[in-house]
Amino acid sequence: MSTETARIEAFSDGVFAIAITLLILEIKIPMPGSIPLSLQLLRQWPSYVAFLISFAFIGIMWINHHRLFTHIRRADNTLLVLNLLLLLGVTAVPFPTAVLAAHLGKPEQKTAAMVFSGTYFFIAIFFNMLWRYAASRNGHLLSSEVNLNSALHISRQYAVGPLLYLICFGLAMVSVMASLAMNLALAAFFALPPKYAAGRPRAGDMAGVR
Repeated sequence: MSTETARIEAFSDGVFAIAITLLILEIKIPMPGSIPLSLQLLRQWPSYVAFLISFAFIGIMWINHHRLFTHIRRADNTLLVLNLLLLLGVTAVPFPTAVLAAHLGKPEQKTAAMVFSGTYFFIAIFFNMLWRYAASRNGHLLSSEVNLNSALHISRQYAVGPLLYLICFGLAMVSVMASLAMNLALAAFFALPPKYAAGRPRAGDMAGVR
């Protein structure tokens, strides 16, 4: 970890850790009563689904943030602001998770799924802004030893994120389960190393990361 980005990475890691921990608070402890414990636990299935999806998403976002900062070795004020915007999205994740858990399987589930997917749409935009700024102007914030092919793969993988999450948002109006399934597929896609997810770089992609 370079000294110039060390505080950014340490602060970001703390935010990711807190956000991912807060997710479990939405799973309530069943209280003793007339309803069997097993039934109470089964009735919380929407909370389990929302928790697992968001846990995976935040974990994968942390992996991608780590990947970015293996290339980013310098920082300026704009990069700091863009990183904060990304963390703003990360800290918001427990809220749409709670909304989805409360309404999944109920009449307002489509709205809840739209809020859920919309949150990740904006996070995908912030990821793109952060990376593309760092790689702009001949990669002025990237390490001098950066692997050009790796940088190109990241750019190509991230480029499709906002569009695909926007599709998830629209799909929620038609089918909540299909929207959540696509969200999970996207999580798997972004968990892949960029060189496997992005395919072969095109010549036109070379601009902005040299």
